[in-house]
Amino acid sequence: MQLKEKIQSKKAVLGIIGLGYVGLPLLIEFAKEGFRIIGFDIDEKKIDLLKKNQTYIKHIGNDKIQEINSLGNTGYTDDFSRTAEADVLLLALPTPLDEHREPDLSYIENTAHTLKEYLRKDQMVILESSTWPGTTAEVLAPILEESGLKCGEDFYVAFSPEREDPNNQKFTIRSIPKVVGADGAYERDCAVVLYGFITQPVPVSSTRAAEATKLLENIFRSVNIALVNEMKMILDRMGLDVWEVIRAASTKPFGYMPFYPGPGLGGHCIPIDPFYLTWKAREFDIPTRFIELAGEINTNMPYWVFQRTMDALNEQGKSINRARILILGVAYKKDVDDMRETPALKLMELLKEKDAHIDYYDPYVPVLPPTRKYQYEMKSIELAADKVASYDAVVVITDHTDVDYELIRRKARLIIDTRNVFGVNGALQDGNVVKA
Repeated sequence: MQLKEKIQSKKAVLGIIGLGYVGLPLLIEFAKEGFRIIGFDIDEKKIDLLKKNQTYIKHIGNDKIQEINSLGNTGYTDDFSRTAEADVLLLALPTPLDEHREPDLSYIENTAHTLKEYLRKDQMVILESSTWPGTTAEVLAPILEESGLKCGEDFYVAFSPEREDPNNQKFTIRSIPKVVGADGAYERDCAVVLYGFITQPVPVSSTRAAEATKLLENIFRSVNIALVNEMKMILDRMGLDVWEVIRAASTKPFGYMPFYPGPGLGGHCIPIDPFYLTWKAREFDIPTRFIELAGEINTNMPYWVFQRTMDALNEQGKSINRARILILGVAYKKDVDDMRETPALKLMELLKEKDAHIDYYDPYVPVLPPTRKYQYEMKSIELAADKVASYDAVVVITDHTDVDYELIRRKARLIIDTRNVFGVNGALQDGNVVKA
């Protein structure tokens, strides 16, 4: 039976490599469709938890894992020799930036080198990771061909960028169309049939076109967020509240869509994807001044919040040196436990450099995990009235829903609000609240 027929009949075995914020939701949805699934991850702790019906991603509850496991068609392993059992392998791997803000494809490359040892004829490998146009054809496929098999004849590759938005209740995998690109008609058809079981596929002409689509989506957001961040700084100098201005502009029913400022960009996509394109563009001698300027503005936001905090303390006759600061929220977005690229860590670094005493509260992040750059050994405090009152300033970085903001308003000596949680309409400062 050919690969396409196997997929159409749901007899194809799917291997999902990387069981994080992208891979695990994919596994859940395909398992519901009745496919036999093998989940792969190098993290033995994740594998053990999943086998015990336990989650490690807060917005994906234990009940969902238990439901999938009860179907009997899903297994989990860190034994990559079992990738030979899969007809289709979906790669949901990290693609971070290195210390020079250049693409780090080591996760893709290392995985490809592992897969080539077990690659067999008629297998298909689909990359989901955000990356520069050409990665699938120029990096992934050549490594897999070191197996002795030829891409497009013996095995197939495709690219379908993830569009996962953790904990978004309105838009889920099932309701978000899936861009699918391949460099051959047969593999494109196979990928379209596969993703068609869980969402609406959007086929494009090549893997490069699909890779570029993902970058455009997030560069669009990065540029517009940079615009409102710059507007925030300009209007602040003029004594105007950017949140009030955005709210008023949003009443225009055409030609405008609202974006909101913040303490800096977080998550895996928006802070990183633009730099993948600027890096690749150098190969073609194309300057990317607009994209790089947006990245510069967004990257500078933690510094701006730091300056606003220092200025607000000075106005109260206090120094940032040895000040007691509470960071409210360290996840990169509200109501998730995702710490990837969170601006909170950079702000904490800036405050620590001035010898400020830092604590944090985040109901979704009880312990700060180590990252590639930061190794903070900190635990979330308990949010009690006397505790809040003991800090010189509370800096709101993440606007989680499950926080007693009224307690903060009543007890905090000074609040630096980067998310408009306290909604002072038209004013940059109101009592103990300062907009940043």
